[in-house]
Amino acid sequence: MITETILTAAERAAIDTVPTGLFIAGQWRTTADTLAVTDPSTGQLLCEVADADPTAGLDALAAADRAQAQWARTPPRQRGDILMNAHRALLADTERLALVMTLEMGKPLAEARGEIAYAAEFFRWFAEEAVRLDGGYLPAPAGGSRFLVTRQPVGPSLLITPWNFPLAMATRKIGPALAAGCTCVVKPAAQTPLSTLALADILDRVGVPAGVVNVITTSAPGAVMTPLILDSRSRKLSFTGSTAVGKQLLEQCARTVMRTSMELGGNAPFIVFDDADLDEAVEGALAAKMRNIGQACTAANRILVQHGIADEFAARFTARMAALPMGRGTEPDVVVGPLIDAAAVAKVTSLVADAVRRGATVRTGGTAVDGPGNFYPATVLTGVPDDAEMCHTEIFGPVAAIGTFDTEAEVVVRANDTPFGLVGYVFTENLRRGLRVCEALETGMVGLNQGVVSNPAAPFGGVKESGLGREGGSTGIDEFLETKYIGVRL
Repeated sequence: MITETILTAAERAAIDTVPTGLFIAGQWRTTADTLAVTDPSTGQLLCEVADADPTAGLDALAAADRAQAQWARTPPRQRGDILMNAHRALLADTERLALVMTLEMGKPLAEARGEIAYAAEFFRWFAEEAVRLDGGYLPAPAGGSRFLVTRQPVGPSLLITPWNFPLAMATRKIGPALAAGCTCVVKPAAQTPLSTLALADILDRVGVPAGVVNVITTSAPGAVMTPLILDSRSRKLSFTGSTAVGKQLLEQCARTVMRTSMELGGNAPFIVFDDADLDEAVEGALAAKMRNIGQACTAANRILVQHGIADEFAARFTARMAALPMGRGTEPDVVVGPLIDAAAVAKVTSLVADAVRRGATVRTGGTAVDGPGNFYPATVLTGVPDDAEMCHTEIFGPVAAIGTFDTEAEVVVRANDTPFGLVGYVFTENLRRGLRVCEALETGMVGLNQGVVSNPAAPFGGVKESGLGREGGSTGIDEFLETKYIGVRL
Protein backbone atom coordinates (compact mmCIF):
# COMPACT_ATOMS: atom_id res chain seq x y z
CA MET A 1 0.00 0.00 0.00
CA ILE A 2 1.53 3.31 -1.12
CA THR A 3 0.63 6.19 1.18
CA GLU A 4 0.10 9.70 -0.13
CA THR A 5 2.95 12.17 0.28
CA ILE A 6 2.32 15.09 2.60
CA LEU A 7 3.10 18.01 0.32
CA THR A 8 3.32 21.72 0.93
CA ALA A 9 0.55 23.84 -0.55
CA ALA A 10 2.83 24.92 -3.39
CA GLU A 11 3.89 21.34 -4.13
CA ARG A 12 0.31 20.06 -4.17
CA ALA A 13 -0.76 22.96 -6.37
CA ALA A 14 2.00 22.18 -8.88
CA ILE A 15 1.07 18.49 -9.05
CA ASP A 16 -2.62 19.30 -9.41
CA THR A 17 -1.97 21.46 -12.50
CA VAL A 18 -0.73 18.47 -14.50
CA PRO A 19 -3.29 16.54 -16.57
CA THR A 20 -3.30 12.86 -15.70
CA GLY A 21 -4.91 11.29 -18.76
CA LEU A 22 -3.63 10.00 -22.07
CA PHE A 23 -3.29 12.77 -24.66
CA ILE A 24 -4.64 11.41 -27.93
CA ALA A 25 -5.86 13.41 -30.93
CA GLY A 26 -5.88 16.61 -28.90
CA GLN A 27 -8.09 15.16 -26.14
CA TRP A 28 -7.35 13.95 -22.62
CA ARG A 29 -8.55 10.40 -22.06
CA THR A 30 -8.99 8.48 -18.82
CA THR A 31 -8.42 4.74 -18.43
CA ALA A 32 -9.86 2.04 -16.21
CA ASP A 33 -6.48 1.31 -14.68
CA THR A 34 -4.07 3.88 -13.29
CA LEU A 35 -0.33 4.18 -12.78
CA ALA A 36 1.02 5.40 -9.43
CA VAL A 37 3.60 8.22 -9.47
CA THR A 38 5.68 8.32 -6.30
CA ASP A 39 8.09 10.74 -4.66
CA PRO A 40 11.53 9.05 -4.60
CA SER A 41 12.53 11.09 -1.55
CA THR A 42 9.73 9.54 0.52
CA GLY A 43 8.42 6.58 -1.47
CA GLN A 44 4.94 7.98 -1.08
CA LEU A 45 2.22 8.66 -3.64
CA LEU A 46 2.10 11.94 -5.54
CA CYS A 47 -0.80 11.12 -7.85
CA GLU A 48 -2.09 8.55 -10.30
CA VAL A 49 -2.10 8.85 -14.09
CA ALA A 50 -3.78 6.93 -16.87
CA ASP A 51 -2.37 3.49 -17.66
CA ALA A 52 -2.64 2.79 -21.39
CA ASP A 53 -3.36 -0.63 -22.83
CA PRO A 54 -2.42 -1.75 -26.37
CA THR A 55 -5.72 -0.49 -27.80
CA ALA A 56 -5.07 3.01 -26.50
CA GLY A 57 -1.56 2.87 -27.94
CA LEU A 58 -2.92 2.01 -31.37
CA ASP A 59 -5.46 4.83 -31.04
CA ALA A 60 -2.57 7.24 -30.48
CA LEU A 61 -0.77 5.94 -33.57
CA ALA A 62 -3.96 6.25 -35.61
CA ALA A 63 -4.28 9.88 -34.49
CA ALA A 64 -0.69 10.59 -35.51
CA ASP A 65 -1.25 8.89 -38.87
CA ARG A 66 -4.40 10.94 -39.57
CA ALA A 67 -2.60 14.19 -38.76
CA GLN A 68 0.58 13.39 -40.70
CA ALA A 69 -0.33 14.62 -44.19
CA GLN A 70 -1.62 17.99 -43.05
CA TRP A 71 1.29 18.58 -40.66
CA ALA A 72 3.79 17.73 -43.41
CA ARG A 73 2.09 20.33 -45.64
CA THR A 74 2.21 22.98 -42.91
CA PRO A 75 4.73 25.65 -43.98
CA PRO A 76 8.11 25.30 -42.24
CA ARG A 77 7.88 28.84 -40.92
CA GLN A 78 4.58 28.05 -39.25
CA ARG A 79 5.99 24.89 -37.69
CA GLY A 80 8.98 26.91 -36.48
CA ASP A 81 6.77 29.62 -35.01
CA ILE A 82 4.83 27.03 -32.99
CA LEU A 83 8.08 25.60 -31.62
CA MET A 84 9.33 29.07 -30.76
CA ASN A 85 6.12 29.75 -28.88
CA ALA A 86 6.62 26.48 -27.01
CA HIS A 87 10.17 27.59 -26.15
CA ARG A 88 8.85 30.81 -24.61
CA ALA A 89 6.05 28.99 -22.78
CA LEU A 90 8.47 26.56 -21.15
CA LEU A 91 10.74 29.32 -19.92
CA ALA A 92 7.79 31.32 -18.57
CA ASP A 93 6.63 28.24 -16.64
CA THR A 94 10.03 27.26 -15.24
CA GLU A 95 9.18 27.29 -11.53
CA ARG A 96 6.09 25.10 -11.82
CA LEU A 97 7.72 22.63 -14.21
CA ALA A 98 10.89 22.42 -12.11
CA LEU A 99 8.90 21.68 -8.97
CA VAL A 100 6.90 18.95 -10.72
CA MET A 101 10.13 17.40 -12.02
CA THR A 102 11.82 17.46 -8.62
CA LEU A 103 8.82 15.87 -6.94
CA GLU A 104 8.52 12.98 -9.42
CA MET A 105 12.22 12.42 -10.16
CA GLY A 106 14.13 13.68 -7.13
CA LYS A 107 16.76 15.96 -8.67
CA PRO A 108 17.42 19.22 -6.77
CA LEU A 109 15.37 22.22 -7.82
CA ALA A 110 18.43 24.05 -9.13
CA GLU A 111 19.13 21.18 -11.52
CA ALA A 112 15.48 20.93 -12.50
CA ARG A 113 15.45 24.62 -13.42
CA GLY A 114 18.54 24.03 -15.50
CA GLU A 115 16.83 21.17 -17.29
CA ILE A 116 13.85 23.38 -18.16
CA ALA A 117 16.21 25.87 -19.81
CA TYR A 118 18.01 23.05 -21.61
CA ALA A 119 14.72 21.50 -22.74
CA ALA A 120 13.34 24.79 -24.01
CA GLU A 121 16.48 25.41 -26.05
CA PHE A 122 15.77 22.32 -28.18
CA PHE A 123 12.53 23.93 -29.29
CA ARG A 124 14.29 27.18 -30.15
CA TRP A 125 17.08 25.38 -32.01
CA PHE A 126 14.75 23.25 -34.11
CA ALA A 127 12.37 26.16 -34.70
CA GLU A 128 15.30 27.73 -36.54
CA GLU A 129 16.23 24.48 -38.30
CA ALA A 130 12.68 24.03 -39.66
CA VAL A 131 13.24 26.76 -42.26
CA ARG A 132 16.68 25.53 -43.29
CA LEU A 133 15.85 22.17 -44.84
CA ASP A 134 17.98 21.96 -47.95
CA GLY A 135 18.12 19.93 -51.15
CA GLY A 136 19.90 20.08 -54.49
CA TYR A 137 19.68 20.57 -58.24
CA LEU A 138 22.52 19.04 -60.27
CA PRO A 139 23.22 18.20 -63.90
CA ALA A 140 23.69 14.53 -64.68
CA PRO A 141 27.35 13.74 -65.48
CA ALA A 142 26.37 12.50 -68.96
CA GLY A 143 24.04 15.43 -69.58
CA GLY A 144 20.46 15.27 -70.79
CA SER A 145 18.83 15.21 -67.36
CA ARG A 146 18.92 16.80 -63.97
CA PHE A 147 19.03 15.45 -60.43
CA LEU A 148 16.50 17.10 -58.15
CA VAL A 149 17.12 16.18 -54.51
CA THR A 150 14.58 16.98 -51.82
CA ARG A 151 13.99 15.95 -48.22
CA GLN A 152 10.64 14.94 -46.80
CA PRO A 153 9.38 13.98 -43.34
CA VAL A 154 9.81 10.33 -42.41
CA GLY A 155 6.27 10.16 -41.05
CA PRO A 156 4.63 9.14 -37.77
CA SER A 157 7.37 8.68 -35.19
CA LEU A 158 7.49 6.73 -31.93
CA LEU A 159 9.46 8.56 -29.24
CA ILE A 160 10.42 6.67 -26.07
CA THR A 161 11.99 8.79 -23.34
CA PRO A 162 13.79 7.93 -20.06
CA TRP A 163 13.10 8.93 -16.48
CA ASN A 164 16.37 10.73 -15.71
CA PHE A 165 15.83 13.82 -17.89
CA PRO A 166 12.06 13.62 -18.35
CA LEU A 167 11.52 16.98 -20.04
CA ALA A 168 14.74 17.51 -21.98
CA MET A 169 14.69 14.07 -23.57
CA ALA A 170 11.11 14.72 -24.71
CA THR A 171 11.89 18.09 -26.31
CA ARG A 172 15.10 16.71 -27.84
CA LYS A 173 12.94 14.26 -29.80
CA ILE A 174 9.70 16.22 -30.28
CA GLY A 175 11.52 19.35 -31.47
CA PRO A 176 13.19 17.86 -34.56
CA ALA A 177 10.20 15.63 -35.32
CA LEU A 178 7.83 18.59 -35.48
CA ALA A 179 10.34 20.80 -37.29
CA ALA A 180 10.77 18.12 -39.98
CA GLY A 181 7.00 17.73 -40.40
CA CYS A 182 6.53 14.46 -38.51
CA THR A 183 3.73 13.64 -36.11
CA CYS A 184 4.55 11.55 -33.06
CA VAL A 185 3.50 9.26 -30.24
CA VAL A 186 5.50 9.89 -27.07
CA LYS A 187 5.87 7.21 -24.39
CA PRO A 188 7.53 8.62 -21.24
CA ALA A 189 9.03 6.45 -18.51
CA ALA A 190 6.54 5.10 -15.98
CA GLN A 191 8.52 6.62 -13.09
CA THR A 192 8.32 10.21 -14.41
CA PRO A 193 5.27 10.77 -16.62
CA LEU A 194 4.22 14.13 -15.17
CA SER A 195 6.83 16.29 -16.91
CA THR A 196 5.81 14.94 -20.32
CA LEU A 197 2.10 15.31 -19.58
CA ALA A 198 2.71 18.91 -18.55
CA LEU A 199 4.64 19.42 -21.78
CA ALA A 200 1.78 18.00 -23.86
CA ASP A 201 -0.58 20.46 -22.19
CA ILE A 202 1.75 23.35 -23.07
CA LEU A 203 2.10 22.20 -26.68
CA ASP A 204 -1.66 22.02 -26.98
CA ARG A 205 -1.99 25.57 -25.63
CA VAL A 206 0.58 27.04 -28.04
CA GLY A 207 -1.21 25.67 -31.07
CA VAL A 208 0.18 22.24 -31.96
CA PRO A 209 -2.69 20.73 -33.98
CA ALA A 210 -4.64 17.77 -32.64
CA GLY A 211 -2.95 14.45 -33.33
CA VAL A 212 0.49 15.90 -34.07
CA VAL A 213 1.77 15.10 -30.56
CA ASN A 214 0.18 12.23 -28.64
CA VAL A 215 1.31 11.04 -25.20
CA ILE A 216 0.62 7.62 -23.72
CA THR A 217 1.64 6.60 -20.20
CA THR A 218 1.75 2.92 -19.32
CA SER A 219 2.99 0.38 -16.81
CA ALA A 220 3.37 -2.20 -19.60
CA PRO A 221 5.65 -0.61 -22.20
CA GLY A 222 6.42 -3.86 -24.00
CA ALA A 223 2.79 -4.83 -24.48
CA VAL A 224 1.78 -1.32 -25.55
CA MET A 225 4.70 -0.34 -27.76
CA THR A 226 5.37 -3.62 -29.59
CA PRO A 227 2.15 -3.44 -31.67
CA LEU A 228 3.02 0.15 -32.58
CA ILE A 229 6.55 -0.77 -33.63
CA LEU A 230 5.27 -3.60 -35.82
CA ASP A 231 2.53 -1.44 -37.38
CA SER A 232 3.28 -0.26 -40.91
CA ARG A 233 1.98 3.23 -40.09
CA SER A 234 4.98 3.79 -37.79
CA ARG A 235 7.95 5.05 -39.78
CA LYS A 236 10.49 5.99 -37.12
CA LEU A 237 11.55 4.99 -33.60
CA SER A 238 13.69 7.22 -31.41
CA PHE A 239 14.67 5.65 -28.08
CA THR A 240 16.75 6.81 -25.14
CA GLY A 241 17.46 4.22 -22.48
CA SER A 242 19.51 1.14 -21.68
CA THR A 243 21.52 -0.77 -24.25
CA ALA A 244 19.73 -4.00 -23.34
CA VAL A 245 16.30 -2.56 -24.13
CA GLY A 246 17.66 -0.78 -27.19
CA LYS A 247 18.85 -4.08 -28.64
CA GLN A 248 15.40 -5.60 -28.16
CA LEU A 249 13.78 -2.65 -29.89
CA LEU A 250 16.23 -2.87 -32.80
CA GLU A 251 15.28 -6.51 -33.29
CA GLN A 252 11.62 -5.51 -33.45
CA CYS A 253 12.30 -2.60 -35.81
CA ALA A 254 14.21 -4.92 -38.14
CA ARG A 255 10.96 -6.73 -38.92
CA THR A 256 9.61 -3.65 -40.73
CA VAL A 257 13.01 -2.06 -41.52
CA MET A 258 11.98 0.97 -39.50
CA ARG A 259 14.26 4.00 -39.22
CA THR A 260 15.80 4.14 -35.74
CA SER A 261 17.72 6.48 -33.49
CA MET A 262 19.20 4.94 -30.36
CA GLU A 263 20.81 6.85 -27.49
CA LEU A 264 21.91 4.05 -25.19
CA GLY A 265 24.20 3.36 -22.25
CA GLY A 266 27.65 4.72 -21.56
CA ASN A 267 30.81 3.93 -19.62
CA ALA A 268 32.58 7.27 -19.79
CA PRO A 269 36.30 7.49 -19.04
CA PHE A 270 37.40 10.73 -17.32
CA ILE A 271 41.14 11.08 -17.95
CA VAL A 272 43.30 13.49 -15.95
CA PHE A 273 46.92 13.93 -17.06
CA ASP A 274 49.59 15.16 -14.68
CA ASP A 275 49.85 18.54 -16.40
CA ALA A 276 46.12 19.28 -15.98
CA ASP A 277 44.88 22.31 -14.11
CA LEU A 278 43.84 20.52 -10.91
CA ASP A 279 41.18 23.05 -9.97
CA GLU A 280 39.56 22.70 -13.40
CA ALA A 281 39.90 18.92 -13.30
CA VAL A 282 38.21 18.63 -9.91
CA GLU A 283 35.38 20.95 -10.97
CA GLY A 284 35.02 19.05 -14.24
CA ALA A 285 34.90 15.73 -12.43
CA LEU A 286 32.21 17.01 -10.08
CA ALA A 287 30.12 18.17 -13.02
CA ALA A 288 30.65 14.99 -15.02
CA LYS A 289 30.01 12.69 -12.05
CA MET A 290 27.27 14.44 -10.10
CA ARG A 291 24.96 15.80 -12.77
CA ASN A 292 21.53 14.43 -11.96
CA ILE A 293 22.94 12.67 -8.88
CA GLY A 294 25.13 10.56 -11.15
CA GLN A 295 22.08 9.21 -12.98
CA ALA A 296 23.15 10.17 -16.49
CA CYS A 297 24.46 8.21 -19.45
CA THR A 298 27.14 10.90 -19.78
CA ALA A 299 28.31 10.51 -16.17
CA ALA A 300 32.02 9.95 -15.55
CA ASN A 301 32.04 6.23 -14.86
CA ARG A 302 35.80 5.57 -14.68
CA ILE A 303 38.03 8.39 -13.40
CA LEU A 304 41.61 7.66 -14.48
CA VAL A 305 44.31 9.94 -13.02
CA GLN A 306 48.00 9.92 -13.92
CA HIS A 307 50.14 8.71 -11.01
CA GLY A 308 52.00 11.98 -10.48
CA ILE A 309 48.88 13.85 -9.32
CA ALA A 310 46.65 10.98 -8.26
CA ASP A 311 46.92 11.53 -4.49
CA GLU A 312 46.36 15.27 -4.68
CA PHE A 313 43.45 14.92 -7.09
CA ALA A 314 41.82 12.28 -4.89
CA ALA A 315 42.22 14.42 -1.76
CA ARG A 316 40.73 17.53 -3.36
CA PHE A 317 37.93 15.66 -5.08
CA THR A 318 37.04 13.70 -1.94
CA ALA A 319 36.82 16.91 0.10
CA ARG A 320 34.40 18.39 -2.41
CA MET A 321 32.25 15.27 -2.60
CA ALA A 322 32.11 14.88 1.19
CA ALA A 323 30.80 18.43 1.52
CA LEU A 324 27.84 18.01 -0.85
CA PRO A 325 24.53 18.42 1.04
CA MET A 326 22.09 15.52 0.71
CA GLY A 327 18.32 15.69 1.11
CA ARG A 328 14.98 16.12 -0.58
CA GLY A 329 15.39 18.02 -3.81
CA THR A 330 12.99 20.76 -2.72
CA GLU A 331 15.18 21.71 0.23
CA PRO A 332 17.52 24.71 -0.13
CA ASP A 333 21.13 24.06 -1.20
CA VAL A 334 20.66 20.29 -1.63
CA VAL A 335 22.96 18.80 -4.28
CA VAL A 336 22.50 15.06 -3.68
CA GLY A 337 18.85 14.15 -3.97
CA PRO A 338 17.36 10.65 -3.88
CA LEU A 339 17.98 8.00 -6.51
CA ILE A 340 14.98 7.09 -8.63
CA ASP A 341 13.95 3.95 -6.73
CA ALA A 342 15.02 1.29 -4.24
CA ALA A 343 16.43 -0.88 -7.03
CA ALA A 344 18.86 1.92 -7.94
CA VAL A 345 20.09 2.08 -4.35
CA ALA A 346 20.51 -1.69 -4.26
CA LYS A 347 22.53 -1.62 -7.48
CA VAL A 348 24.88 1.10 -6.25
CA THR A 349 25.31 -0.67 -2.92
CA SER A 350 26.22 -3.90 -4.70
CA LEU A 351 28.73 -2.18 -7.01
CA VAL A 352 30.49 -0.48 -4.10
CA ALA A 353 30.69 -3.74 -2.14
CA ASP A 354 32.15 -5.52 -5.16
CA ALA A 355 34.83 -2.84 -5.66
CA VAL A 356 35.81 -2.95 -1.99
CA ARG A 357 36.11 -6.74 -2.11
CA ARG A 358 38.51 -6.31 -5.02
CA GLY A 359 40.72 -3.87 -3.13
CA ALA A 360 39.19 -0.41 -3.54
CA THR A 361 39.24 2.04 -0.62
CA VAL A 362 36.20 4.09 0.44
CA ARG A 363 37.32 7.69 0.92
CA THR A 364 33.88 9.10 1.75
CA GLY A 365 30.32 7.78 1.74
CA GLY A 366 29.91 4.17 0.75
CA THR A 367 26.85 3.27 2.83
CA ALA A 368 23.19 3.66 1.91
CA VAL A 369 21.11 5.93 4.12
CA ASP A 370 18.21 4.44 6.06
CA GLY A 371 14.78 5.46 4.73
CA PRO A 372 12.45 6.97 4.08
CA GLY A 373 13.49 7.67 0.53
CA ASN A 374 16.06 6.27 -1.88
CA PHE A 375 19.16 8.09 -0.66
CA TYR A 376 22.80 7.22 -1.22
CA PRO A 377 25.54 9.68 -0.25
CA ALA A 378 28.20 11.13 -2.52
CA THR A 379 30.91 8.45 -2.51
CA VAL A 380 34.54 8.30 -3.58
CA LEU A 381 36.49 5.09 -4.08
CA THR A 382 40.20 5.03 -4.84
CA GLY A 383 42.32 2.15 -6.06
CA VAL A 384 39.41 0.79 -8.09
CA PRO A 385 40.80 -2.07 -10.21
CA ASP A 386 39.79 -2.50 -13.84
CA ASP A 387 38.10 -5.81 -13.06
CA ALA A 388 35.63 -4.21 -10.63
CA GLU A 389 32.07 -4.58 -11.82
CA MET A 390 31.48 -0.81 -11.73
CA CYS A 391 34.15 -0.40 -14.41
CA HIS A 392 32.06 -2.45 -16.83
CA THR A 393 28.53 -1.21 -16.19
CA GLU A 394 26.87 2.15 -15.68
CA ILE A 395 26.99 3.07 -12.00
CA PHE A 396 24.03 5.45 -12.33
CA GLY A 397 24.54 6.91 -8.89
CA PRO A 398 26.73 9.37 -6.94
CA VAL A 399 29.75 7.05 -6.77
CA ALA A 400 33.13 8.11 -8.19
CA ALA A 401 35.50 5.27 -9.07
CA ILE A 402 39.10 6.49 -9.24
CA GLY A 403 41.97 4.50 -10.73
CA THR A 404 45.46 5.48 -11.89
CA PHE A 405 47.57 5.18 -15.03
CA ASP A 406 51.15 5.78 -16.16
CA THR A 407 51.26 6.58 -19.87
CA GLU A 408 49.08 8.09 -22.59
CA ALA A 409 49.16 4.92 -24.65
CA GLU A 410 48.10 2.83 -21.67
CA VAL A 411 45.15 5.02 -20.71
CA VAL A 412 43.79 5.17 -24.25
CA VAL A 413 43.74 1.36 -24.43
CA ARG A 414 42.02 1.11 -21.05
CA ALA A 415 39.53 3.86 -21.88
CA ASN A 416 38.51 2.09 -25.08
CA ASP A 417 38.30 -1.35 -23.44
CA THR A 418 34.50 -1.32 -23.27
CA PRO A 419 31.64 -2.13 -25.63
CA PHE A 420 30.26 1.36 -24.97
CA GLY A 421 31.30 4.59 -26.64
CA LEU A 422 29.09 7.52 -25.72
CA VAL A 423 31.39 10.16 -24.23
CA GLY A 424 34.85 10.63 -22.76
CA TYR A 425 36.56 13.46 -20.88
CA VAL A 426 40.18 14.56 -21.13
CA PHE A 427 41.98 17.09 -18.91
CA THR A 428 45.42 18.28 -19.97
CA GLU A 429 47.14 21.59 -20.65
CA ASN A 430 49.04 20.05 -23.58
CA LEU A 431 46.96 20.84 -26.66
CA ARG A 432 48.69 18.31 -28.88
CA ARG A 433 48.17 15.51 -26.40
CA GLY A 434 44.61 16.62 -25.81
CA LEU A 435 43.75 16.42 -29.49
CA ARG A 436 45.59 13.10 -29.91
CA VAL A 437 43.65 11.49 -27.08
CA CYS A 438 40.32 13.01 -28.13
CA GLU A 439 40.76 11.55 -31.61
CA ALA A 440 41.90 8.18 -30.23
CA LEU A 441 38.93 7.73 -27.90
CA GLU A 442 36.24 5.51 -29.38
CA THR A 443 33.33 7.73 -28.34
CA GLY A 444 30.78 9.88 -30.12
CA MET A 445 31.59 12.89 -27.92
CA VAL A 446 34.57 14.14 -25.91
CA GLY A 447 34.85 16.93 -23.37
CA LEU A 448 38.33 18.48 -23.52
CA ASN A 449 38.91 20.34 -20.26
CA GLN A 450 35.18 20.48 -19.60
CA GLY A 451 32.90 18.17 -17.65
CA VAL A 452 29.62 18.82 -19.49
CA VAL A 453 29.21 18.25 -23.23
CA SER A 454 25.44 18.37 -23.72
CA ASN A 455 24.27 21.31 -25.82
CA PRO A 456 21.21 21.56 -28.10
CA ALA A 457 23.40 23.08 -30.83
CA ALA A 458 25.78 20.09 -30.84
CA PRO A 459 25.23 16.54 -32.16
CA PHE A 460 24.64 14.19 -29.20
CA GLY A 461 25.17 10.45 -29.60
CA GLY A 462 27.54 7.53 -29.32
CA VAL A 463 29.30 4.73 -31.17
CA LYS A 464 29.59 0.98 -30.60
CA GLU A 465 26.87 -0.19 -28.19
CA SER A 466 26.07 3.35 -27.09
CA GLY A 467 23.76 4.00 -29.98
CA LEU A 468 22.87 4.99 -33.52
CA GLY A 469 22.27 8.45 -34.95
CA ARG A 470 22.55 11.89 -33.39
CA GLU A 471 20.22 14.23 -31.54
CA GLY A 472 20.63 17.99 -31.49
CA GLY A 473 22.85 20.13 -33.67
CA SER A 474 22.40 20.64 -37.38
CA THR A 475 22.25 16.86 -37.89
CA GLY A 476 19.46 16.25 -35.37
CA ILE A 477 16.67 17.00 -37.81
CA ASP A 478 18.16 14.60 -40.37
CA GLU A 479 16.97 11.67 -38.25
CA PHE A 480 13.36 12.63 -39.13
CA LEU A 481 13.88 13.26 -42.85
CA GLU A 482 14.06 11.01 -45.90
CA THR A 483 16.10 12.03 -48.94
CA LYS A 484 14.26 11.74 -52.25
CA TYR A 485 15.93 11.92 -55.68
CA ILE A 486 13.87 12.96 -58.69
CA GLY A 487 15.38 12.44 -62.13
CA VAL A 488 14.25 15.10 -64.62
CA ARG A 489 14.77 14.44 -68.34
CA LEU A 490 15.33 17.62 -70.33
